[in-house]
Amino acid sequence: MDEKVKVAERETTLEFVREADEALRLPAVPEKIQFPLETKTAEAREQTPAVGQRATRPDGRLHGLGQTKYIDDMAFPGMIHAKIKRAGIAAARIKSIDLSEAEKMPGVMATLIGKEIPVNSFGPSYQDQPLLADDIVRHAGDGVAAVAAVTEQQALYALEKIKVEYEPVKPIFDPLEAMKDDAPRVHEPNSNVYSSKTIKKGDVEKGFAESDHIFEGTFSTQMVEHVPMEPHASIAEWDANERITLHSSLGRITLGRSDMSRVLDMPINRIRIIATIVGGNFGGKNEITQEPILALLAKKTGRPVKGVYTREDEFISSTTRHPFVMEYKTGMSKEGKIMARRVHLICDGGAYCSWSETTLGKACILSAGPYNIENLHVDAYAVYTNKTMTGAMRGFGAPQVCFAYESHMDDMAKELRIDPLEIRLINAFHEGSLSPTGQVLESVVVKDSLLMATERFGWKEWKK
Repeated sequence: MDEKVKVAERETTLEFVREADEALRLPAVPEKIQFPLETKTAEAREQTPAVGQRATRPDGRLHGLGQTKYIDDMAFPGMIHAKIKRAGIAAARIKSIDLSEAEKMPGVMATLIGKEIPVNSFGPSYQDQPLLADDIVRHAGDGVAAVAAVTEQQALYALEKIKVEYEPVKPIFDPLEAMKDDAPRVHEPNSNVYSSKTIKKGDVEKGFAESDHIFEGTFSTQMVEHVPMEPHASIAEWDANERITLHSSLGRITLGRSDMSRVLDMPINRIRIIATIVGGNFGGKNEITQEPILALLAKKTGRPVKGVYTREDEFISSTTRHPFVMEYKTGMSKEGKIMARRVHLICDGGAYCSWSETTLGKACILSAGPYNIENLHVDAYAVYTNKTMTGAMRGFGAPQVCFAYESHMDDMAKELRIDPLEIRLINAFHEGSLSPTGQVLESVVVKDSLLMATERFGWKEWKK
């Protein structure tokens, strides 16, 4: 055989042996399966102009393929699970909490009560809300104790073994009744009215005197739960340098870090919050809920601790949209011009303030509607009741008052026999109008929007 051929065969054999040896040393990793979808790239001439082009969400592909990782998809070595026991009573004093039977349950690694929390109060406006109630229960969703166990089911079983002795007190549920002097105090000895706003513009009594017609109406809205697809969820883990890391679905991690620092009584630079993909927020995840509880249980056990709310937890213990009672009195000319308006707003804040102060202010400013009103008087009050606390939700008080003033406009249009569109065009803001607080408005297109919408809808034909 030719020598060159023999050399070539030997080299081929050696190369095969080297490749086989290298393959044996590689880790056993399954072949990656390519998904059958391809990302689309715009043509070169279309890459610069953005106007008129379809925008692609960077997370859309992951959502579509089911690859998005939420808190409940995450796990860490040695991770355990936490659950919180709810009071189940609207108003009571806590006489005693017995954890002994719960601590004996299989899989239970730690328990926690309010008195173990360094600073057991939080809130974006007032720090009036405990993480775990330690003396007073102010609504049925208040947490009174927490358990960390190897599995979620073991933690839930342990909750049933916790014995809490209550001394019931008289609750108050109606915000109108809560404003009375003799009403039970939710945060005794303080008044149930904890925030108020007032706007005055012009002379409302003079405006009423000059009106041809006076209309009055009372409107109310109900409590609304956000119902996100993903409930509140977080994972807490400490490192050897006593720094806490939280993977959380919180929508405002900077505010969350600040609250965690205060509640845990530790420097903020030792707290890290990693914001995960949020499966629905709508305002309901704007503040901490269980995060400090998870952190303290993780510190007790030396393990990562995950907490995921049940749907029941969401409804009875997380924030909801504020119910409002809204009283309107409006003076009108016979031509349909608003001469004066008085508005009285009562915001049911539930057991704790949360974002009620901010919501009340926005509702107060917006309660007159997008209408030119020279004489205006608005009074607004936020009130404690023994109900689920209310907080941030899309609009911050705007949807409630919008329902009221637009319903009021329809009622008046009907009584005056004026087209509902026409009565709005007569009174709507225009360029240079003054807001209820005196702001000069620019780029105002209220009338243009109304006319365009009614033309597309076919309002005139429909009215026939």
